[in-house]
Amino acid sequence: MLGVCYYPEHWPESWWEKDARRMRALGISYVRIGEFAWSRLEPARGMFDFSWLDRAMDTLTKAGLKIVLGTPTATPPKWLMDEYPEIAPVDEQGKVRGFGSRRHYTFSSDVWWKESERIVEAVAKRYGEHPGLAGWQTDNEYGCHDTSLSWGVEDLKAFRRWLRLRYQSTQQLNEAWGSVFWSMEVQSFDDVVLPNLTVTEPNPAVRLDFWRFHSDQIAAYDRMQCDIIRQHSPGRWITHNFMGFVNDFDHWKVGENLDLASWDSYPIGFVEKFPFSEEERVRWAETSHPDIAAFHHDLYRGVGNGRFWIMEQQPGPVNWAPWNPVPKPGMVRLWAWEGLAHGAEVVSYFRWRQAPFAQEQMHAGLNLPGLDELSPGGLEAETVGREIAAIGALPEASQAPVAIVYDYESYWSAVIQPQGKDFRYEELAFRWYEAVRKLGLDVDFVRPGASLKGYRLVLVPCLMHVSDLALAAFEQADGVVLFGPRTGSRDRNFKIPTNLPPGPVRDLAGIRITQVASLRPGLGISLSGAIDGQATRWREYIETAADAKVETTFEDGLPALVSKGRYRYLACWIEGAALQDLMQYLANGLDLQTVALPDFIRYRSAGELTFAFNYGPDAWSIPETQEFVMGGQQVPPFSLSAWRKASV
Repeated sequence: MLGVCYYPEHWPESWWEKDARRMRALGISYVRIGEFAWSRLEPARGMFDFSWLDRAMDTLTKAGLKIVLGTPTATPPKWLMDEYPEIAPVDEQGKVRGFGSRRHYTFSSDVWWKESERIVEAVAKRYGEHPGLAGWQTDNEYGCHDTSLSWGVEDLKAFRRWLRLRYQSTQQLNEAWGSVFWSMEVQSFDDVVLPNLTVTEPNPAVRLDFWRFHSDQIAAYDRMQCDIIRQHSPGRWITHNFMGFVNDFDHWKVGENLDLASWDSYPIGFVEKFPFSEEERVRWAETSHPDIAAFHHDLYRGVGNGRFWIMEQQPGPVNWAPWNPVPKPGMVRLWAWEGLAHGAEVVSYFRWRQAPFAQEQMHAGLNLPGLDELSPGGLEAETVGREIAAIGALPEASQAPVAIVYDYESYWSAVIQPQGKDFRYEELAFRWYEAVRKLGLDVDFVRPGASLKGYRLVLVPCLMHVSDLALAAFEQADGVVLFGPRTGSRDRNFKIPTNLPPGPVRDLAGIRITQVASLRPGLGISLSGAIDGQATRWREYIETAADAKVETTFEDGLPALVSKGRYRYLACWIEGAALQDLMQYLANGLDLQTVALPDFIRYRSAGELTFAFNYGPDAWSIPETQEFVMGGQQVPPFSLSAWRKASV
């Protein structure tokens, strides 16, 4: 189905009924509202005005639309900030981040929690059983604008509380942190300071705990909202709209609170956000890279335990990237179908009408600003609505043959101690995903410690701390498991394991690591054997067990890729053709059926259907004749085809 984000408070009430009718005519079923409306719902403390939202929800419901209602906590109003200025977050340099935009709060403020409980309860009581209400969205885009972490007085108080619960005594704290180094020992939890504004690098164990603390705060804050909503709104589902390439908190933990995950898909904007080369940025500037949206569809399907929405879909140029081109004609349609093919229950566009005022006035909508006239993206959404009506619901996707173990804490650890300036966890994971998708294979994302049963190939790009649960899952996996560089290189307290990396998986992998080297740009090390090419960015020096087999070596003859039974260990960072060859090599060994796709074509299976998406400027011919349900043998530029798989 299709949805749209709508802000009735932005438009004359006389427009609402017509807008609702036009939404239904466009094929829209769901409308998200309310997530930024606190100042209209409560203009002054205790002076609630629900009348306008009552009428808006009734109008939308009467038109046959289902409503997703957002809690308005992403935008605390000015009167609240004036009453309690300690709510405001503080940046790493100690400067207050104040009122005037959004997300101006710290999760650490006790006052903020009480105020959030109060407004969420008021809204949930009022609308919890409204006949048009289908579900809820908590807050809006946790972590947006670098707001996961805060370094203020409120954060220090809450961090000390968190540490007391975690460590019980300063003796245990000092031991965990290695505080004897540089005389950093503390005699009381009140001696703990924030890991910022230090002369040189702060203790990495303190930084990791500070990140864990904030991540736990976000998950607990979200759970608080969910508990209130479930009390007053039985039978409605709850989601949160996550973002692209935001790893500052553990999405898996927030996902535990939710009935389904959702995310905000801006494929072109994210081209500028990800560390692509300039050549790649130019190439994909008007279409997006073929794996950006798909990567997040698959990730959030995992976070949502098999269920996800696209809560905000890019409908045209956006306003927030360094450069904001117009998407190529056809891409708005392609992105919608790609989301549906990956299992999205709803693709919801942001937004119904472009705003002619304030910060987002350069952000396109389905309608031109202030008018009842569809934008180019709106016309493509209209096409998608007709196609959905003609094709009907897509079959549910089955388990993919490939799993990627994705770990937010490894991202934090690599940021805290990269050792090499360009060792970026999210880039490593994305490139491994890209290499598999270029073979026409589907991918599921799995949290560390979750079951890996049924996966033919399990990819672990980097898992710095291997927990007991994660180790058990690897031991019980029935497919081939590939561990990437730095896996098992730290224990839970950010220390090098006493048995040396890869720590807990040392016996599975049949290796131990004695040295590591980060390689500056231009410094590569040749590889030969099962795969050829170059190691870049990172190289490890390993010793192998007697029962391990060396499959690829560095130019100095030392092991680069080692196998032992079902387990493989890659002791370096590889990219490009070498990484592609590695994934093909592993797939061949497992008899996985692959397809040699051009780099602008991607496949995705949905039950008995297969989709082909063309991100390139040239038509591409599907190799074999198929029974098509959309498109045909020739996939036009910026378009798609879909066919039924041949029965076996």
